[in-house]
Amino acid sequence: MADESDYYKPRQMRIPDGEWLPFEDAAKAVHPEGRGPRAAVVREFIRWYMRRPGAKLPERPPAGSWSKAD
Repeated sequence: MADESDYYKPRQMRIPDGEWLPFEDAAKAVHPEGRGPRAAVVREFIRWYMRRPGAKLPERPPAGSWSKAD
């Protein structure tokens, strides 16, 4: 199991700005509090994807400006 310090190791992903930037607004619609709403959603998805006990697919926000393609 990961300890608390593992959350502070930076990870790199290549995601186009046209998806990453609106993703923050979408994540904030579901997680309005906290420093890293995108990170919270990504962590939830990873736990669900690996079928970890109790993990659930992240909640999706209602359609918004982020729903439109570039």
